[in-house]
Amino acid sequence: MSGRKFLITGASKGIGRALSNRLAAAGHQVVGIARGQDPEFPGTLVSIDLNDSKASGQAFADLAQRHSFDGVVNNVGLARLHPVGEIDLDDVDEMLRVNIHPTIQTVQAILPAMKAKGWGRIVNVTSLVTTGIPLRSGYAAAKAAINSLTRTWAMELAETGITVNAVAPGPVETEMFRRNTPVGSEAEGRFLSMIPMRRLGKPEEIAAAIAFLLSEDASYITGQTLFVDGGGSVGRSFTA
Repeated sequence: MSGRKFLITGASKGIGRALSNRLAAAGHQVVGIARGQDPEFPGTLVSIDLNDSKASGQAFADLAQRHSFDGVVNNVGLARLHPVGEIDLDDVDEMLRVNIHPTIQTVQAILPAMKAKGWGRIVNVTSLVTTGIPLRSGYAAAKAAINSLTRTWAMELAETGITVNAVAPGPVETEMFRRNTPVGSEAEGRFLSMIPMRRLGKPEEIAAAIAFLLSEDASYITGQTLFVDGGGSVGRSFTA
């Protein structure tokens, strides 16, 4: 597979940047969505305010008019921590909006072009937190909803040539992870204790899994959530 064009949200850092680098190196075109600008980005980088659903919906529609996309990777995420009993509903609303709304908007914007081609790839980045991680009620709820969207869309699009899958990373050394989990913190120790490999993932490791699901070789895989988590979803023992 070469010469495809992919839309990636949250593309300028972490997993999104590692994936953009990988796809560009393989000969694909990348259109990335990010808040900032990066002159070294390996493709076209577009700034869209994903907190404004009306504006972002129009922006994605405009992009779909200018580009013939073959697939999308919904990688953008927002996580805030709350113990049960102290969950802030405004934060929950924001996490649901930022995690879910762009996922729906990107897919709906580029779906007509993929249907016309009879080929397409949708990969949603979710998280190990959906299996139950302390302090992440709102974030887990948002990512669990995206897992559900993945299965539903896979069923609806199964006969169109478009596959829909999710990749659920465990703890990965990214800027967003470090904002909530500083080096040497109790939270980091708790995460490492629940990962059988006893290390954090690398953005490039998650990017490799996503790139496979975007490929022709993954054409008979749809509706799946692939955990890339050092074994964290298999079994764990830790003290919350």
